[in-house]
Amino acid sequence: MQGVGSALIAPAALTLLMVLFGHNPTELTKAFALFGAAAPAGGTAGVFLGGVLTEWIDWRWVFLINIPIGLAVLAMSRSLLPAPAPRRGSLDIAGALSVTAALSLLVYAIVRAPQVGWGTAETVGELIVSAALFALFVAIQARRREPLMPLAILRAPNLAAANVAMALLGAAWVPMWFFLNLYLQQVLGYGAFEGGAALLPMTATIMILMVGVTGRVVGRFGFRRPLVAGMVVLAGGVGLLSLVRADGTFAVDVLPATVVAAVGMSLAYIPAMLAALSGAKPEEGGLASGIVNTTYQVGSALGLAVMTAIATAQGADRIGDPAALVDGFRAAFLGAAAIALVGAVLAAAWLRAPQAAPEAPARSRSTEREFAD
Repeated sequence: MQGVGSALIAPAALTLLMVLFGHNPTELTKAFALFGAAAPAGGTAGVFLGGVLTEWIDWRWVFLINIPIGLAVLAMSRSLLPAPAPRRGSLDIAGALSVTAALSLLVYAIVRAPQVGWGTAETVGELIVSAALFALFVAIQARRREPLMPLAILRAPNLAAANVAMALLGAAWVPMWFFLNLYLQQVLGYGAFEGGAALLPMTATIMILMVGVTGRVVGRFGFRRPLVAGMVVLAGGVGLLSLVRADGTFAVDVLPATVVAAVGMSLAYIPAMLAALSGAKPEEGGLASGIVNTTYQVGSALGLAVMTAIATAQGADRIGDPAALVDGFRAAFLGAAAIALVGAVLAAAWLRAPQAAPEAPARSRSTEREFAD
């Protein structure tokens, strides 16, 4: 049920940004900067407040707290958010079921493989069925009049390349976040509250840079070079985390590496999002938004599944043995860094973007008033 809610919210939010600010590239970049900063802010706030609730109230409140928050957002959205005219259409239930089943089975097979074996009939069979379901999804999309994802949109300039970069960005960032939390709690001995607080410097760096710096960088250099540079810096920061020690400290083993990784994420996320949406036609904005959100989530899930399998094979499942845990976490960090580097190479080779964002046309006073209204 939470997945269904997220699937409705995330593309709608991006589509609203395109509707409100798509006419002005400069304003759109600023809007994306705030949108991009909100994600890590919310994520860290959730981890931090989750630690507070778990440590001092009850762990069930990490779920219950979302009910009043959701109701408040729902109440405010009716008066604060515009309501574009609805469009009639049909739902591609078969396409949704086939691709969801394919992705779920693929992740399940990867996560289970270290326990049951990569060459077992169970793992091989699950991977074959997953591939067959993906093929079925593509066939359904090619035949339906109103498919879940019209395959023709992938021909839009930079769309496919930017979505691959976004998937690899998620595949590098989310495993880093996950195993960093495990290192803080299982090796350094942090509690729920301390573990959440340890993420604040990284999150503050992302928010400050996204809001104050990334938009200007994109305006100066376009989205290709910041994206490539961000992925390289992210790889460097995650690579530094692979040097963590069983007897390490936050100030030496965690803080410098996470700040470097945060710089990379703040440089890469917004350019990747802009690149994915820039080539879509105005009427395809909602579809492009849905695709880029999906690719990030899919990349995150697959990256985490693969890094979990790697970490487990190297000892990350031996709770209570700091040396073995660190060996597993190091392997996961190295794998995530390699994914970020692959993303940088592919973005550099595949993306074709202008060197600078186009200047926004001047607006008359009447247009300013209409936009304000």
